[in-house]
Amino acid sequence: MKSEYITDTNGRKISVILPIEEYEQMMKQLEELEDIKAFDEAMKNEAEEISVHDTFREIESIRHELGR
Repeated sequence: MKSEYITDTNGRKISVILPIEEYEQMMKQLEELEDIKAFDEAMKNEAEEISVHDTFREIESIRHELGR
């Protein structure tokens, strides 16, 4: 991963610059991870059954909250 850093006047890294392709790939992987986490959370409590429709609705709700 090629990245560049922006530093403050003391030389501390405060921001990073990534090529857009790498940023988009990272965001795609993050979205997949969020989907997996939402599925795992839905499956955590086996006593409470959740329909597939409700599970997808919850995932979309989380994505909407995150601005995706």
